[in-house]
Amino acid sequence: MEALMSKRATKRQLRDGAFDAGQFEADDKIRRLPLDRGWSPLAHSNEDREQGYLKTIKAKSAGQEKLIAAIDEKNLVMALGPAGTGKTYLAIAKAVEALESGRVGRIVLSRPAVEAGESIGFLPGDAEDKLAPYLRPLYDALSDRLSMKRVRSLLAEGAIEIAPVGFMRGRTLNNAFVVIDEAQNCTYVQLKMLLTRLGWHSTMVVTGDPNQSDLLPELSGLAPVSERLEQLPNIAVVRLGERDIVRHPLVADMLSVL
Repeated sequence: MEALMSKRATKRQLRDGAFDAGQFEADDKIRRLPLDRGWSPLAHSNEDREQGYLKTIKAKSAGQEKLIAAIDEKNLVMALGPAGTGKTYLAIAKAVEALESGRVGRIVLSRPAVEAGESIGFLPGDAEDKLAPYLRPLYDALSDRLSMKRVRSLLAEGAIEIAPVGFMRGRTLNNAFVVIDEAQNCTYVQLKMLLTRLGWHSTMVVTGDPNQSDLLPELSGLAPVSERLEQLPNIAVVRLGERDIVRHPLVADMLSVL
């Protein structure tokens, strides 16, 4: 009732000339364009646009540029490098690009459910609830490329599938863009199983850092697998380094001494 009376009083004061409504324009945090000001798609610049929603993929280092080119040219790419080099982000960005352009029919994202020193077995819920923390980074990368509404819709339709490594055995992934994340936490046998899931008209990107495994050094299969696959001409193995890190500069400094 008070809000209604306040609104009526404001209208009455405005009608009587008690104050100028224009004095409050500077308080508006969101700048609104005049109604008669439009934007033409034929314009040569974006100066007239208030906000752009189209996100384009742009390499920020020579290593990232090499990775993007490899994904465009090869059906199987191994992206190896330290944290912060954009391995997962670029792989998922290219996956979304392929899905939205119709080059593939679905995106399959997978990562191993390996505990990094902390046990989550006590967490409530079923298996899906317990695995959610492991798969959260993949949701974050997807939501940066697509709206959450769009992500939920594609997940419901089955156009995007996120699954732990243990659920991939026995499958053949045709007409799909497959991203295997955190592959340094996969054993040699697991990686062999995952790589042989590749089907027709599909692209697979395997990302990981051989120097940051949560498994014992002799159990991680990423390093030996990448060394063997590097000998094959139709497979690209892209090795990113500290110069490709795009996070806070301190990340590169820390990794150089840790």
